[in-house]
Amino acid sequence: MEEILKVENIRKTFKLSAKQKRINKTNETVKVAVDGLSFSAVRGEIYGLLGPNGAGKTTTLRIISSLIKADQGDVLVDGASVVKEPEKVRGKIGFLTSELKLEDFFTPNYLFDFFSDLHRIPKDIANERKERLFKKFGVEGFKEVKIADLSTGMKQKISLIISIVHDPEIIIFDEPTNGLDVITAKVVTDFLQDLKQEGKTVILSTHIFSLVEKLCDRVGIIIDGKMILSDTLQAIVKDRSLEEVFFDIYDKTVGENR
Repeated sequence: MEEILKVENIRKTFKLSAKQKRINKTNETVKVAVDGLSFSAVRGEIYGLLGPNGAGKTTTLRIISSLIKADQGDVLVDGASVVKEPEKVRGKIGFLTSELKLEDFFTPNYLFDFFSDLHRIPKDIANERKERLFKKFGVEGFKEVKIADLSTGMKQKISLIISIVHDPEIIIFDEPTNGLDVITAKVVTDFLQDLKQEGKTVILSTHIFSLVEKLCDRVGIIIDGKMILSDTLQAIVKDRSLEEVFFDIYDKTVGENR
């Protein structure tokens, strides 16, 4: 199997403000968000990053996507270093996060064209891709409707479409079904499986056990910024549920750190 993503011993810290120290009930001035984390993913698989809120999943994804810089370590995306070649990495990755905010006064049609131009996609290819994706996600009838007038589910679909306008090899999804109704959530999860069938690599961050069990080939369990376990889903769960295995690991890990 071809290794397309390699995360090598990344570490990231953040300075805490006085307000953040009060919220976190700590006197520490620095928070370690990611602590020497490593894992790899191969072409054509769905890799799940599983962990509680605050475990370091989103920070890890932002480092992979070159949105923030790690204090140490590196990430290789199809051979390109996020430290030395961040622009090259961005061309190989699509990143969907719930924090992506679409401007209210633009339309889906305008946004698709705008981001296609940013990625320097030839007009004929962009138009064919737009037609196919808009049809797949049921956006055709809303393509000239302002974002402000769209439902939450439709906004999520538009965000997803925009994140893959350049047909990236690696698609990263940070909690992709959060806040979605069951119909839209199914559309999104079905699309993730379609991407896998196309040979794309999907990195999925979530805390939802059923989503990992349904979609993922391999899983990395992150707790307090550290990769505790990374293996195939089958090897991790064996004859148990993922939820049972996770909480056994969590209790043991947190208990040892107390």
